Amino acid sequence: MEEPATTGRESGRRMGVALVRGESMRPTLGPGDRLLVLYGVVPRAGQVVLARFPDGVLVIKRAEERRTTGWWLRGDNPHAGVDSRHRGAIPDEDVVGVVRARLWPRPRLL
Repeated sequence: MEEPATTGRESGRRMGVALVRGESMRPTLGPGDRLLVLYGVVPRAGQVVLARFPDGVLVIKRAEERRTTGWWLRGDNPHAGVDSRHRGAIPDEDVVGVVRARLWPRPRLL
C-alpha cells in the first residue's frame, strides 16, 4: 500500500510531491518514485490520483470510474495493495489530487 509524503506550494498553485511506497502501482510506478501532484483538480477516469482512504491513509491509485458514491480506485498491480475492491468507492472530497508526472527516477508525464 502506498503511503505518500506530500509537501510544498509553488507559483501560487497548489502542488506537492508524493513518494510511492509499495508495489500496487507496478508496472507504472514503483517504490521510491517521486510524483508531482496537483491538488484540487477534478480527476478523469484513467488518471493516477492521490486519495485518502477512510482510515486516513494517503494512497496513489488509478481513478477507474466515477460512481454515484464516489471514485472507484484501483492499483495497476491486482496482486498487491488495497484499493476499492477492499474499501469501496472513495468520496470525491477524499480524492485530493491528480498526479501529473513522475519526477524521479526516469521523469515522465502521466
